[in-house]
Amino acid sequence: MSITNLEKYLPENTLPFLKTWFGEHYIHIKITKARNSKLGDYRKMPDKSHQITINSTLQPQLFFFVLTHELAHLLAFENFGNRISPHGSEWKNTFRTMLLESISIYSEDLKPIILKFSKAPKANFMSSPDLVKYFHIENYEDETSYIEDLETEDRFIYRKQTYIIEGKRKKNYICLNIDNGKRYIFKPLARVEKLS
Repeated sequence: MSITNLEKYLPENTLPFLKTWFGEHYIHIKITKARNSKLGDYRKMPDKSHQITINSTLQPQLFFFVLTHELAHLLAFENFGNRISPHGSEWKNTFRTMLLESISIYSEDLKPIILKFSKAPKANFMSSPDLVKYFHIENYEDETSYIEDLETEDRFIYRKQTYIIEGKRKKNYICLNIDNGKRYIFKPLARVEKLS
């Protein structure tokens, strides 16, 4: 999908930002039906292109915000390499810079919320009560996360068992099962329910 085909989903005056961020990258943008598990998604494809999916039901400002979040993954990986954490400091700094660059896109009542969020960008949209309230996303429930999006010592539930992340071995995660005291290895894209 070309950038201009995205216009109907976006607020006005976003194309100059997107053209700069897209640069020479080959990006497949897929507009999906509403998903209860996520608003958007980024993947690097085997052929070195990039795929971003975004829910079609999002309001224009939220659509742009989610697209910015996903593009920040692409730019962080391209600038800092594939070994960085998906929502680590490199991604946070990239996302922060992009939000501040494009702050003019957002309405006056949303700008303070975006500025506050940009000070410490969160991986999960639902972690920002101000944004959730602004966009009235009460029905959105993100019950699962990829284990690679969690931090060391985070607790999570997998198949009704509680675990804590102890560390990383190469690409996989070593996790202690709180219920039986045994250690297990989890792949980065294992879907788990994070405990707060």
